Amino acid sequence: MATVGLYQIKLALVDESQKLISGTGAGLGTDGIYTVDHKDLGTKTANITGLAGTITKIYGNNNVQDVTVGTSEPSVALDINNLDYKTKQQIKGFVSDSKGGYTDEDLKAHVALLITTQTIDRLHFFYYGFGDGIMTETAANIQTDAAAELRVDDTLTYTALSTMAFNNQPYKIYSDLDSGFDKANMYKEVFGGYVLPESSTGSGTTTTPAGTTKTPAP
Repeated sequence: MATVGLYQIKLALVDESQKLISGTGAGLGTDGIYTVDHKDLGTKTANITGLAGTITKIYGNNNVQDVTVGTSEPSVALDINNLDYKTKQQIKGFVSDSKGGYTDEDLKAHVALLITTQTIDRLHFFYYGFGDGIMTETAANIQTDAAAELRVDDTLTYTALSTMAFNNQPYKIYSDLDSGFDKANMYKEVFGGYVLPESSTGSGTTTTPAGTTKTPAP
């Protein structure tokens, strides 16, 4: 199945039991989930690698007879145009001095991540869910403005960890193309028990009175 575009990403902090951290000052906003959207100028890329483990060939009688597949070790290279300053420090696990400064004290935050793309007809959604992982920022290539403005995007690397809700696998794939798709259950699994408001549980396309189709936000 082909997909098109990067529709949206959502982030949340989870605790050592992979349960959602919420509440102002603790989580990423009141309900614990942060949507990277227009206020952040959106996300450019979410390049996922390592979805499959390393393959090792098993030889016998001078031929390849079998293979073993190692555990998948996904990571996501994120390029966000203008991520909120405080949110960025929170997901990296940096510690605030309450004066506008943050330091890395090796207390890594645990982050849940949901990446949404669409089918090529843009009528359905496809999701990559990560229930736990570590977010790092390894570089900041700051350059002088010249004839044109030179921006430095927020480039972060997400390293996925095993998630109990996924039977200890590091990621799970969802799509409303499946007749059994349960959006509320997806949010519950990815975001550590989050309860999706009933008004947001719809999925797929709906038909308006004028006969046109409308795809609701994920």
